[in-house]
This record gives sequence, C-alpha cells and structure tokens, in this order.
Amino acid sequence: MRILTPLLLAGAALLLPAALAAEETPNPAATTPEATRGIGPGARPVGAPWSRSPVVAPHGMAATAHPLATQIALDILKAGGSAVDAAIAANAALGLMEPTGNGIGGDLFAIVYDPKTGQLIGINGSGRSPAGQTLDQLKAKLPAGATSIPPVGPLPVTIPGTVDAWFDLHARFGKLPMADVLAPTIRYAREGHPVAPVIAMYMERGLKNYERQLKKNPFEFDNARKVYFKDGRAPRAGEMFRNPDLASTLEAIATGGRDAFYKGQLAKVMADYLQRQGSAFTLADFERHDSAWVDVACVHYRKGYELCELPPNSQGFAALQMVNILKNIDLAQWERGSPEVIHYITEAKRLAFEDAARFYADPAFAKVPAELLTDEYGKQRFALIDPAKATDKFSPGALVAPKLEGEGDTTYLTVADNSGMMVSLIQSNYRGMGGGLVPDGLGFMFQDRGELYSLDPAHPNAYAPAKRPFQTIIPAFIKKDGKPWMSFGLMGGGMQPQGHVQVLINLVDYGMNLQEAGDAARLHHDGGRQPTDALAGSETDTVALDTLGVLQVEPGISGATVAALREMGHNVEVETTGIPFGGYQAIARDPVTGVYTGATEMRKDGQASGY
Repeated sequence: MRILTPLLLAGAALLLPAALAAEETPNPAATTPEATRGIGPGARPVGAPWSRSPVVAPHGMAATAHPLATQIALDILKAGGSAVDAAIAANAALGLMEPTGNGIGGDLFAIVYDPKTGQLIGINGSGRSPAGQTLDQLKAKLPAGATSIPPVGPLPVTIPGTVDAWFDLHARFGKLPMADVLAPTIRYAREGHPVAPVIAMYMERGLKNYERQLKKNPFEFDNARKVYFKDGRAPRAGEMFRNPDLASTLEAIATGGRDAFYKGQLAKVMADYLQRQGSAFTLADFERHDSAWVDVACVHYRKGYELCELPPNSQGFAALQMVNILKNIDLAQWERGSPEVIHYITEAKRLAFEDAARFYADPAFAKVPAELLTDEYGKQRFALIDPAKATDKFSPGALVAPKLEGEGDTTYLTVADNSGMMVSLIQSNYRGMGGGLVPDGLGFMFQDRGELYSLDPAHPNAYAPAKRPFQTIIPAFIKKDGKPWMSFGLMGGGMQPQGHVQVLINLVDYGMNLQEAGDAARLHHDGGRQPTDALAGSETDTVALDTLGVLQVEPGISGATVAALREMGHNVEVETTGIPFGGYQAIARDPVTGVYTGATEMRKDGQASGY
C-alpha cells in the first residue's frame, strides 16, 4: 500500500524511475534546491525510507523536546526515582532549556498510569483569574473597541499552576527528595547549557513578536530582556545560555516546597510585580491556588484501541469527539495521503471544534453535555460530512449543557520506569514564551493563558473571578485491549487534538511504528468558531468568522492530493517550515515482555532514549 510521502522524503523523486516519480513526487515546495541542496535522503534497510528506527529499552524510557532533558530524566530513573520524579526533573529542565514552550510561570496537565492500581490518573494543574476582578472591571482595562484579551502584558496572566501540580504528583508518586529532582536543572541554570537549533529559532521569532507587540500595546519588558535577550538579541544555536535567577528560584522551591512559591517570598515578589503592572492579582490569589485530580475519559476507536484524554477545561474531549466521528468510516480503504482521508479528518476536526468552542470551559462554572462522547452523537455528527466536498459552515450540536448544582507554544514529555509506571505530561506558557512579563529576579515568564477567556458573559468560557480559562494543552494515552499501552502527546495549540487523532490513525489504520507515526506528514486545520468568541447570535457576536478556515499540509502531501482537496473546496496551503504541526513524543510498553519503545519529534530538537 502506498502511503503519504512525508517531509523527510523531499527530493526523493530524484532517485525514482521516471514513471514512478511522476506519481509519487511531493509538492514542489519540498523539492526546491534550497530545501534539498540537490540531494535526497539516504536509504534504509528496514521501515519507511523517510523515518528512522524507534528506540527500544527494557528498564526505562524518556522522550522529551531536548536531549539534555531526556538525559536528566534517565539519570533520575537510574538513581532510583519514579517515572513521576523523572518527568518533573525533565519538565524543570525544559523550562530552562526550552523557554519558548514552557516554564514554571505556566500550567501543567498530566496522566499517570499507576501499575499498582492499573488505573489512569489525571491531574489538572491550571491556574485561575484574579478573585477580586469582575468581567466589567477587566473590560474597563482593555483598549477601546477590543473584542478579546491581549496576548501580552498583565491582563492575560493567570496564576501559574505548574509548581503546585509538581508537588501533588510528587507527594503521590515520587520517591526521591524534590531537592534531588530539581538539582540537575539548578546546575545547568547556573553553569549554562548550549541552546538547541529549533529553540534558538523560536527565541528569535519570539523576540521579534514582542517587539511588534510593544509598539501596539506597551508593557514592561526590561526584565525579560535581561533574562532571555541580553545584548538586544536572542541567543544563537550552540551559544551557552545561563539563568542564575531561575536557579535561585528553583533552589527556594527545592528547600521550601510548594509553599515557597505560593505563600512565601516568591509569591510576594510575584504579586507585588503584577500589581505594579496593573494586574488585579493579590497574594491571596496565589495562596488559594490548588490543582485538581480529574477522571480520564476514553473512547474506543477500532481493533481494540482506545484514545484517552482529560476533560474540560482542557480540549481533550475534542480528540475523543473526532475519534467517535471517524470510526464510522473505514479510512484504511484509501491510501494515507489520499484526499479522502485528509478530507474526513479535516471535517471531523471542524465538527469537534465547533462543540469545543460552544461547550468547553472550567467545570466549576459550566458542565459539558453528557451526549458529547456517545457513539450515537458521533454518528449524528459524521452524517453531516459530505464525502465529496468541504462543507461551508458547521455549527455546534443542538445539545443542552446541564446546569451546575450550587500560534500556541508548549512542551510535551513522557517518561516510563522499571515498575511499569508511565507519565504523559504537557506544560505550557501558552502563546510564545508567555505574556512578556518576568517577575523581578525570578528568572521565568508568566503565561498568557488568560487570552483564552471569552468576553461574552453568556458564554460558558466567559471571564469570571477565580475561574480557569479554556486550555489547549492535553496529554494523552492509548489503551490496547483495555490496558494502557502508549503514553503520548503532540504539543501545539489547536494542533493537539487533530495531531493525537492523526497519530492514532497512523498506528491503527496504517500499521506505522511509533516513530513513523510521528514523522509522517501532517495536516493542520485552522479556523471556525473559537472558545474566545461570543456565542452565535448573542448581542456581542459581532466578529465575522472564517467558517471554512485554512487547511495547512506539509510538503509530503502530494501535489495531486493538494489539487484534489482544492477541487473539493478546501482552502489548502502547503506549509514548509513544520512550525504549525506540533511536536510529538511517545512511549509504548509491550504487554508481554515489558520492553519500552520510544519515539520523538523530527520537527523539534528532542530525543527519545532508554536504558
């Protein structure tokens, strides 16, 4: 069976017979001299020619977006730490080494497979808005005519939830002292580490974006310049980067525990700094923060495989809704890179995201309709897909939410240990490196997650005091024959649910291995109604929506498929940078031998490794 030709195959048509090359040639954007330097990839004796071997190991495995973070995780495992210890250590390291995606100024979600109980356990480590600020008070601070919260400055800041989630996870599943877990990152922060190539590129992009934002919406940026952009520029690939302020902050957390961050001197510095910027946060907002243990939801796809995700306020249910839609059609009847498969995935995403924009919110303020994850509702939504053309506009389902009683950037990592424990962890500052604000002397940036509140008071995701915003970050698991089999995730804003589903399809319907499933060319659909928009038909619904949106594909999708999708009515763009398509990490455990298989993302700097 011929499958899609991913990005790594750029230029490979040069090596094929003429007749076959005409059929298989990727989109021309992938075969320019600049992209290929006049040469294609080498040959492989096994597996897809555009991929590489997955990693296998018997005792432990880590897959992260930075090789040094992966090595730190393995060192923790070898020292007797649990998978949770290693995941926290890797996450701390990524906050230092990949500040473009995460840090202790952001939020965290995780799923842990506990081999002692055989259960998947979820944690929601997301922060809330100021308890003393109403929607009207927030609106009074917005620029005249604003229809959304800005991405920079004090207004999009929410309480950072990562550190609290670390300590909750550690208290339940940790083995080593937290001081030992954080020690490697503290050392790298003081002594320095070389900046990885993709991260250097993102830091340069981030600085340019902040400079643009400063012209439109001035905010305090001197602290960020001192920490991240010394000498007026971003660090270059291979340059040593040090963050002694972050080292001191992590030392305070290692010795003082969770309360050092939320009740002690660190909290006072954060609250005082934010208030000087015009924020409504107080020390009490930090003191009352807490994470929540949440139930993991799973839906069956086919062949005994289930996808498992976390509930709102995350967007995990969007991936589950896509699965319930797509299991009504046998995608394997077509080639993986065919227009039919890409069409069905895209339309399923559009349908699921209409519901996400309408119903997903902080469960303390709004419940999701019970029907969302039922097979019957999936069939109803599938029936709305026209197999021959893109539908101009979809709407959310006609469901009633029960009443209550009484270009995003992220990092994903996964770790597994010798006991069989597996951790799926995702952590983010949301857009870019965050909102640009670095508290005095602490060495990290606050997230801008509050940009995702709606300003429509009737919307379930409307801003309200002490409320969590809609969240894009979602860790995932796949069950096989009823048992947790694979811990995985794919970072990148709205790419995440559609990325999870594409990986699942690659594995289940097309028999790819873990590494191939991530290397294969992806699609990314952007557009339609968002969780930040006003409810359709409401008094504040004044935004003209692009209901069809844009379908971005990588150059590994053939020119013939792109042309066919355009004929079907899709607005297709061939995207050659890899940036919109997220970053994937995965670990699977053989249920018989216990051997781990790991995979990492070709579009990032990361590494999967084991021992």
